[in-house]
Amino acid sequence: MSHFSFAFGVGSQSSQGDWLEVFYPQPVLNPSTDLVTAITGVLGSHLATGNHALQINAKQASQLAEACTIAGEADQSKWLTQAADSGQPLVITLLENDTGPQSTPEVYLKLQLLSTGLKQPNSMDLNGIFGLLPNVAWTNEGAIAIDDLTQHQMDARLRGEWLHVNAVDKFPRMADYAVPKGIRIGDASRVRLGAHVAEGTTVMHEGFINFNAGTLGHGMIEGRISAGVTVGHNSDLGGGCSTMGTLSGGGKIVNSVGEDSLIGANAGMGIPIGDRCIIEAGLYITGGSKVALLDINNELVDTVKAATLAGKPDLLFRRNSLNGRIEVKPNRTAVELNADLHSNN
Repeated sequence: MSHFSFAFGVGSQSSQGDWLEVFYPQPVLNPSTDLVTAITGVLGSHLATGNHALQINAKQASQLAEACTIAGEADQSKWLTQAADSGQPLVITLLENDTGPQSTPEVYLKLQLLSTGLKQPNSMDLNGIFGLLPNVAWTNEGAIAIDDLTQHQMDARLRGEWLHVNAVDKFPRMADYAVPKGIRIGDASRVRLGAHVAEGTTVMHEGFINFNAGTLGHGMIEGRISAGVTVGHNSDLGGGCSTMGTLSGGGKIVNSVGEDSLIGANAGMGIPIGDRCIIEAGLYITGGSKVALLDINNELVDTVKAATLAGKPDLLFRRNSLNGRIEVKPNRTAVELNADLHSNN
């Protein structure tokens, strides 16, 4: 018996009983046969095949906690025991296969697999997630359905209190669900759940990381990492810079930044950038940009579309301040990040 993922979660529902979000305290990638057997032994053998998200009650949670203890899954037993008498909506999500999600709890499990570091961006099937994620008011009292918001606001006023709406979005803040080891985030609202933030990453206040995107090692992020984009170890995204993602005009191209690379302030890239590359401040490179190839002596070799340079290492992209043309030449400058900035524990 081989399964893709398992998690027990506590969630929020609308007044109509629809799932708004789910928090999984300890999602599991490739759960053991003993754990799957323990779950199916309590909830039914039909869960052993296919993908399922099943709401459970307090009695079932207690039974599952006991079964997990017998199976040697002490951590899962602990979470189930704590939640059994909480009165909150509880869910068991068991995925046999990595296929497109069919429910909101399934989407939240996959997003948390990314943000806990168990999976890397572009490594799972996330097709159709927008249609499964409700637009939610994220407030100081938790997730509230848009249709229920006015009633909650009125209830707060009648208590002499204010209900603060921090965001209205399909995605919540990553830090409310997972905080990976050894990272810093200046403004938690700018890192969405589903972001992959590797140890040693610093995200400054103007930095942004979308879902299914992020860093693969140490990095200084002061610009935007769009959906689907990954940034390699020891790379720096300067203030206000942009990476073109699959949802922002990049089409089906999966863009990335290699290791030891720099995208300057207010610069941008619409092609994959290789290792040890630099894009100077203020220069935006798209696949169709005409680029003058220069040799080490700054002599013109050829003029090509930037797309032909995708993923190639050791390049310096710049704009000639005299004639305005985009130029690329061999990069002889190593990008080095301050090690002290990335000791985030």
